[in-house]
Amino acid sequence: MSQVKEKFLKDYIPPNYWIHTTDLTIDLYEDHALVTTTLGLERNSAHPAPNNKLVLNGEHLELISLRLNQTVLQPNDYTLTDIDLTLHNLPERSELEIITKTKPQENTALEGLYRSGSMFCTQCEAEGFRRISYYLDRPDVMATFTTRITADQKKYPVLLSNGNKIDSGPLDNGRHFAVWQDPFKKPSYLFALVAGDLDCLRDQFITRSDRKVALEIYTEHGKINECQHALESLKKSMRWDEERFNLEYDLDIYMIVAVSDFNMGAMENKGLNIFNTKYVLAQAETATDSDFLAVESVIGHEYFHNWTGNRVTCRDWFQLSLKEGLTVFRDQEFSSDLNTRAVKRIQDVNIIRSAQFAEDASPMAHPIRPESYIEMNNFYTVTVYDKGAEIIRMLHTLLGEQGFQAGIQLYFKRHDGQAVTCDDFVSAMEDANQRSLDQFKLWYSQAGTPTLHITDDYDEHTQRYTLRVKQNCPPTPGQAQKQPMHIPVKVGLLDAEGDALELNLSKECNNEYSPQQPNHRPLKELILNLQESEQEFHFDNISTKPIPSLLRDFSAPVKVHYPYSEDELCFLFKHDNNAFNRWDAGQTLFKRFILNAVDQLRANQTVIVSDKLIQAFANILTSATLDAAFITEAVRIPTVQALAEEMPTIWVDELLEARKILVHTLAERLKPEFLAIYTQCHRIKAYSLSQKDIARRALQNICLSYLLELDDHPDHICLAVDQFNQANNMTNQFAALAALSHTNQPERQQVLAAFYQQWQHHELVVNKWLMIQARSSAEPTLTDVKALTQHTAFDIKTPNNVYALLVGFAANMKHFHAKDGSGYHFIEEKVQELSAINPQVAARLVRSLMNWRRYDEQRSKLMKASLESIANTPALCKDVYEIVSKALN
Repeated sequence: MSQVKEKFLKDYIPPNYWIHTTDLTIDLYEDHALVTTTLGLERNSAHPAPNNKLVLNGEHLELISLRLNQTVLQPNDYTLTDIDLTLHNLPERSELEIITKTKPQENTALEGLYRSGSMFCTQCEAEGFRRISYYLDRPDVMATFTTRITADQKKYPVLLSNGNKIDSGPLDNGRHFAVWQDPFKKPSYLFALVAGDLDCLRDQFITRSDRKVALEIYTEHGKINECQHALESLKKSMRWDEERFNLEYDLDIYMIVAVSDFNMGAMENKGLNIFNTKYVLAQAETATDSDFLAVESVIGHEYFHNWTGNRVTCRDWFQLSLKEGLTVFRDQEFSSDLNTRAVKRIQDVNIIRSAQFAEDASPMAHPIRPESYIEMNNFYTVTVYDKGAEIIRMLHTLLGEQGFQAGIQLYFKRHDGQAVTCDDFVSAMEDANQRSLDQFKLWYSQAGTPTLHITDDYDEHTQRYTLRVKQNCPPTPGQAQKQPMHIPVKVGLLDAEGDALELNLSKECNNEYSPQQPNHRPLKELILNLQESEQEFHFDNISTKPIPSLLRDFSAPVKVHYPYSEDELCFLFKHDNNAFNRWDAGQTLFKRFILNAVDQLRANQTVIVSDKLIQAFANILTSATLDAAFITEAVRIPTVQALAEEMPTIWVDELLEARKILVHTLAERLKPEFLAIYTQCHRIKAYSLSQKDIARRALQNICLSYLLELDDHPDHICLAVDQFNQANNMTNQFAALAALSHTNQPERQQVLAAFYQQWQHHELVVNKWLMIQARSSAEPTLTDVKALTQHTAFDIKTPNNVYALLVGFAANMKHFHAKDGSGYHFIEEKVQELSAINPQVAARLVRSLMNWRRYDEQRSKLMKASLESIANTPALCKDVYEIVSKALN
């Protein structure tokens, strides 16, 4: 890997030349594609060191010819390498024609132009366009694109690209053409092309300014009847963006194409989104409620990118969170407005606590705006996306909805049609609100998860309550010393009856905060601005010692340590009037028990679940007033991944056993309650996507999962088998399968076989079948997974198969972390195999070994050995090299 080069944010310089116009002619054939690119170039007069040399990116291309201003260039006029094309002595303005040949059929990396089944398609973000043509493949070079596509008319009757179609027609030899013109300047990463024999679902959307926008969703034949939910989600997204953000769509047509072979979830190419089928296809028989909600969310996310990503894009890839963090925040708000806000918040925070906190504690820890990278694809991370969204949410919390929207509107007014930076976004927020956010900007540059250590004191004589807050952030790679962050801490105080107290923050605290109550009504919740390493906040006129409700709604992506007693946690779990914090009190109660149980098991002590915990759990489970969706989340025990993030050393066996003791005890002690609620919720009726029915099914199925923890009860096995056989929707069928998959009963194999027999021709459902076996706690899972890699249902070249089976297995704490290292060795071999096939997917898989230092000594040595073996792989791709080298060094 001697040619690996690290790129640094500090080294950014603008391009030497601008591309104003890009005209493409792409001729598609069965064994290659011929690409003619004509560029309108102009020297950048503002370049710090202007010269007449132009370096174009290009990989896996065969150069056929070059013409500069109609003159054919000779080999001594340019320099060609495996990664770029350098042109010498360019005039100030010129027209450059480049003809290249590429082989989409051999492109297993699925970057640039490639084949998916019988269709041609593209994926250009981040640096895929350089596999189509030589180009300034960077986001700050924005041009208008005109694209002419030619192909065999019978095999590829549908020819699509960005913008509006301006011409089409037949050609000789059974071929035809289509010309697409995008009037909006865009960088190369937003280019898209699709050619195939596809079905189309059509509709239209009338914007608030009364423009008609054609809506088209394309799929392979036989799948179009699964697209109605995606179409309705698109229309909801367009209306919501008009109403909430005052943003209207700008082209005459909006197209979505569903593709089976796709590295990512979806791609926001201007006017022509390309989606993984997983986030388009959904019908009751084949998609779960979670799938339907994911389709709605991802459709929204990609549509919202039209403004936050396309109209205003990133200056460079270090600024990726500028578009992704903001757009994730927008799609979270969209889903929250359409569904149950508290439940959506819980689900989003679970991602932060299980995946993002783990990344912050890993060798790949990075701020939401990284300082450097070797392979940009490695930084499409939960930090850049989800923590990035939390940073945007903190701005919204600090400025309020009105102030935040003022900042957004100023951002678009200043930067529409530009490629800008995260600092430009924050500046718009500052200027629109006349408020300095200098300290807040540390969230963009400082990595790691801050921890808040909070203590309190109550003076009965003065009736003053004091919160003392200390913040610290652990060292991360390249950042040994951390500065204090600006952290908004949303709080409430409860009295002994559970009523919210009026909050009078002492003026001496000098705390700027956003009032949560209009019309000067008493404040019962406020935001503390933590800006120093240690800070005190005094509340006056507090008549009784309160119980604090801290970091409400997870107002910042931090950990909180406060010495709650078990009684206080049970109290908050029962009484907190903030739904998120009520849930979180339960999670803290469960975590504390499990982590204490780990220590007890390591000391060979007996573990007993307290009656207080069981009663607190039962109160929520059997509540007649709480929403079923909230109850489902509240009785869900934290995942082993989230629990592991609380452990300095991860003791796998004890962690799994401690969690199992809690779950099994709850199932045993509350068996009648689980059974009664299951029976009450379980109905055979027409499928509905109403919030009420989604919540009912969720509660039904979590009760079933608890009952199946007692897998020696034949009646419970029969319940699950009956639900599996009788289900008229995938939610209930898959939940029964999932519950049975963790048992060692013979019914497990019977339902797995029946499920595959029923759905073997539906690839998305087959992926569920692969995943459920990969994540099973039953024996012998690794043997099963190895056999499945040879199954006709699995193709290692298909990312969705790999994510389901291999990434699914790597998330299986029990079997991946087998003491003998067999799980590590298996994944090691698959990473080595994938490195030569699809570097992006290989890099995603190798992350499972990254936190090797955090495990017990035996496992740590075995994980390290697998990483060293991968590092010594001949011709290792740079995507994997970057992660492995950081993990080992």
